[in-house]
Amino acid sequence: MTREEKATVIKELTSQLGDSPTIYLADISGLDAGTTSDLRRACFKANVKLAVVKNTLLAKAMEASDREFGELPEVLKGNTSLMFSETGNVPAKLIKTFRKKSDRPLLKGAYIEEAIYIGDDKLDALVSIKSKEEMIGEIIGLLQSPAKNVISGLKSGGGKLAGILKTLSEKE
Repeated sequence: MTREEKATVIKELTSQLGDSPTIYLADISGLDAGTTSDLRRACFKANVKLAVVKNTLLAKAMEASDREFGELPEVLKGNTSLMFSETGNVPAKLIKTFRKKSDRPLLKGAYIEEAIYIGDDKLDALVSIKSKEEMIGEIIGLLQSPAKNVISGLKSGGGKLAGILKTLSEKE
């Protein structure tokens, strides 16, 4: 690979790192061609972009990026695959599901909306992260709940009051 090609790859990686809110670093070494193809297919279906990169080029791209990746460059040893996603927990769920059939991919680290996770032991925590849409839905549900209770109370109270007035008017 020439210097110009390396510079182009670093520039593309820097752009991808800056554009994606969710970045996972995984180790897929040891997977045979068929299993790797299955993983790529699963990533495509889940709208996750999977790319295998050289550690040195990725480290330089992280350095050139305007984001702070903390300890992530330190985990760039051995084979590294990048997973880009718009939703924070989708790659973690994909890895967890895929590991039911195979012992790989191993999670090296993740960058999710400025939070950094290092190590395969963080996979369960990453699976339980809620997406932005799920959080907004929960908040709206919580905000609607008291209003619904008040409205239903007023409706039922109005019906009771009307019934009492009707009964009193019929007595006279």
